[in-house]
Amino acid sequence: MHDKILILDFGSQVTQLIARRIRESHVYSEIHPYDVDEVFIREFAPKGIILSGGPNSVTEAGSPRAPQIVFDLGVPVLGICYGMQTMADQLGGKVELGLLREFGYAEVRAHNHTSFLNDIEDFRDADGHGMLKVWMSHGDKVADMPAGFRLMASTPSCPIAAMADDERRFYGLQWHPEVTHTVQGRAMLDRFVLELCGANPDWEMGHYIDEAVDKIREQVGDEHVILGLSGGVDSSVAAALLHRAIGDQLTCVFVDHGLLRLNEAEQVMSTFADHLGVKVIHVDASAEFLSKLAGVSDPEAKRKIIGAEFVEVFQAEANKLTDAKWLAQGTIYPDVIESAGKGKKGAHTIKSHHNVGGLPETLNLKLLEPLRELFKDEVRELGVKLGLPPAMVYRHPFPGPGLGVRILGEVKREFAELLRRADAIFIETLRTTIDQETGKSWYDLTSQAFAVFLPVKSVGVMGDGRTYEYVVALRAVQTLDFMTAQWAHLPHELLGHVSNRIINEVRGINRVVYDISGKPPATIEWE
Repeated sequence: MHDKILILDFGSQVTQLIARRIRESHVYSEIHPYDVDEVFIREFAPKGIILSGGPNSVTEAGSPRAPQIVFDLGVPVLGICYGMQTMADQLGGKVELGLLREFGYAEVRAHNHTSFLNDIEDFRDADGHGMLKVWMSHGDKVADMPAGFRLMASTPSCPIAAMADDERRFYGLQWHPEVTHTVQGRAMLDRFVLELCGANPDWEMGHYIDEAVDKIREQVGDEHVILGLSGGVDSSVAAALLHRAIGDQLTCVFVDHGLLRLNEAEQVMSTFADHLGVKVIHVDASAEFLSKLAGVSDPEAKRKIIGAEFVEVFQAEANKLTDAKWLAQGTIYPDVIESAGKGKKGAHTIKSHHNVGGLPETLNLKLLEPLRELFKDEVRELGVKLGLPPAMVYRHPFPGPGLGVRILGEVKREFAELLRRADAIFIETLRTTIDQETGKSWYDLTSQAFAVFLPVKSVGVMGDGRTYEYVVALRAVQTLDFMTAQWAHLPHELLGHVSNRIINEVRGINRVVYDISGKPPATIEWE
């Protein structure tokens, strides 16, 4: 049994990062809503509890509070931003609306050499005080600390920027240690989890394979499982893990919706059917999908149509497999968190997910989600340990609806063909262009890169003739967590080479542009 850290979510957009940072330190953590009951928390048996940030104000009547058991359980507690404020309020301190809000970079001064921050600093100021470079995002502030707490850090506009009760091991930070902008954030979370909570860092993917295989075999027994194999990282790793556990009891259904990348169907069949020996049924349903998408421009409508058609096609194939009792899905932990958060105050759905729910009710099959405890980086690590090609496991994210949401407006077969070829040229160039400073390819130096088809035409000149053809946009970003992202500063020579190749090799495109928007304010995908 692994030691566990419980994260209670108050609605912050970056709560997932807390869990990911802790997992990176090889300690298992889970996120649950702030209002879980006492019985759940006791049975979870956490080594420590973290209260996340959130969009509400502690000064408002009816705003969220942590269950009292959090402070009575006798384990260390860390409050972050709103979590610190509700901790202060619930333990007898005072929170008030701040006259000056702090959003973004800040420098805080450490005080009192508490267990939490001792020897953690970024630099010394002119007076010799230890200073930290952190990321703030708050309006309210703690005005009076509860009894037993000492001041741990301050800024000019936030006199109580952190507080500590070493005796009870309760700590509050007004900044966010989980984001990369807080330079010593990793050290802070390690201090809390590994030292103050004393959690055993035994969460390793190599060990997880044996645990997962045993669990799958226990769940499934001698029954058969079907899996919708998309070719993406999640479903591919799920297929490899299930095949390791139950072999020929697994049948994968690969539905080609006509919106895949260039040669992707062939690559999927080669990897799984030919090399790994997995049973895969290949269904070319591109005509059906494209027919249903005709005339549809709204991105959410396109997502729903693609999801619904996938259910229909998949169900038709599943009904032929009369001995199947289980439906496996490549659901991963962020999908579970976002789905659980829908409808809760302060939780915002950015876009719909197609792989959580929907299928089990229509198929009357038992649900098997072997990756539902894992973050994406853990899934990738697991895939390599299962023997999948690193080029497949570490390729950039690809949306479930495929090119359907990278073709702006209506989806047409001709648009998909143009985009497929343009995208392949872009990715091939990124893979083969090496950055001299790092020795890495520009594909590895970017977190996500792709082409977008724009349903507009522009005038061009090719040879002695005038052209009036379509435009594609190139998008490449660099990010550590996909919550925020910067546009990648690709070499001009690389961009020029890609542009020339696309215009010369993809008849129908005469203009290439490069997207230099960050996230925020833009999203990574265009739709």
